[in-house]
Amino acid sequence: MSVQKGLVSVVISSYNHEPYIEEAILSVLGQSYPSVELLVVDDGSTDNSVERIRRLQERHGFDFRVQQNKGLTRTLNEAFARAKGEFFAPFGSDDIMLPDRLAVQMAHMEGKPEVGICSGNMQLIRADGSRYSNADPGEHAPYRRLQFDDLFRNRKSGISAPTMLIRREAFEKAGGFNPDIRLEDLYIQLKITRLGYCVDALGVLMAKYRKHETNAHKNIRFMTESILRIYAEYSDHPDYDRVRYRFINSMFAKSAKRDHQLARELLAMLPLREWTPRTLKSLIRYVFS
Repeated sequence: MSVQKGLVSVVISSYNHEPYIEEAILSVLGQSYPSVELLVVDDGSTDNSVERIRRLQERHGFDFRVQQNKGLTRTLNEAFARAKGEFFAPFGSDDIMLPDRLAVQMAHMEGKPEVGICSGNMQLIRADGSRYSNADPGEHAPYRRLQFDDLFRNRKSGISAPTMLIRREAFEKAGGFNPDIRLEDLYIQLKITRLGYCVDALGVLMAKYRKHETNAHKNIRFMTESILRIYAEYSDHPDYDRVRYRFINSMFAKSAKRDHQLARELLAMLPLREWTPRTLKSLIRYVFS
């Protein structure tokens, strides 16, 4: 396939996001950056998403396909395989791009072949689109450049997944997403930076992230199992055990009141030498909740 220089391929994989999908698509179509290819895939929705997307597709002519449910990472891989862009942007079907997002990112990426991923800041909104009264600190995060160890060791604050712009060359060298790991953002960030590329997080607001009951991050078990699988790919790293146990401690704290079964499993993974004051506080919450 012929790659078009300067073209950004945006892929939206949609699953049962009927209330949000039109706004997500229109926010991509409304970008001020002139060279954008939009590919939309409905991944087996059971609501009226397909009908809504088809109405937009008839008016705007973007690439739209309907398939049986395959899952996010497999769907993204297949869409990017047929995309023509020099850059890729996976985008949530319930989120909103701000109009100048891609223009700002592409201007930054110009002449910086070392940057494998560019991101920016995001604003948290409710399901109905209203802004949270207490702004998230990530909305005003400053510029930072991240290498592999910054991400793996959590030395610097991470990036906003809804704002990722990925260099095609880096994506292909990394082998794309792992279809068996559904948490695509951290996976590809670590893969690409392990190859020697960096991630530039710009201090610019670029997207609105919609928080609602079906967000993946609300599923503690899903997040825990996915991230532990991602970390396991770097078990040869000298800080692997420290990173893994710190994460387990963090998820034990989150699950202590909300998911007793998961909390028990996580506690069993923690040798006594890795217990911290936070572990003890979480254990008290677990016992008395």
